[in-house]
Amino acid sequence: VQLQASGGGVVQAGDSLRLSCVASGVTSFSGFSLSWFRQAPGKEREFVSAIAGKDGSTRYIESVKGRFTISRDDARNTVYLQMDNLRPEDTAVYHCAAQWLAFDTDAERHDYWGQGTLVTVSS
Repeated sequence: VQLQASGGGVVQAGDSLRLSCVASGVTSFSGFSLSWFRQAPGKEREFVSAIAGKDGSTRYIESVKGRFTISRDDARNTVYLQMDNLRPEDTAVYHCAAQWLAFDTDAERHDYWGQGTLVTVSS
C-alpha cells in the first residue's frame, strides 16, 4: 500500500486548504481507517484527525474542531482534510496514514504512511 498526499501550500491566516491522500496497491480501501498527523518544526508529531472505515466515524484534536473536516471517497481510494480558518499554529508537514481494521489515534498503530505535504500559514 502506498499513500500519496498533496494539497499543501502557503496561505494566509483565515484561508482554506484541502489536503488529499490517495492510496494505491490496496484492494479493500474501505477496511482501512485513515488519519492525518502533522509535525511542526521543532515539535513532535501529533494526531490531527481520523475517519473510520466501517461507519465513517471521525475524530479530531481539540484545536481543529470546527475548522477541519475529514472525509473519504472509497471509490477513489482517497481521504481528504478540508482545513478552514487556518491559523499560523497549523503550520506543519501533514502526513496521511492508514491502519487496517482498527481506529486508533496512536501513530504506532498505523500500518502505512504517506510522505508529507507542507502547509505554511502566515499571519
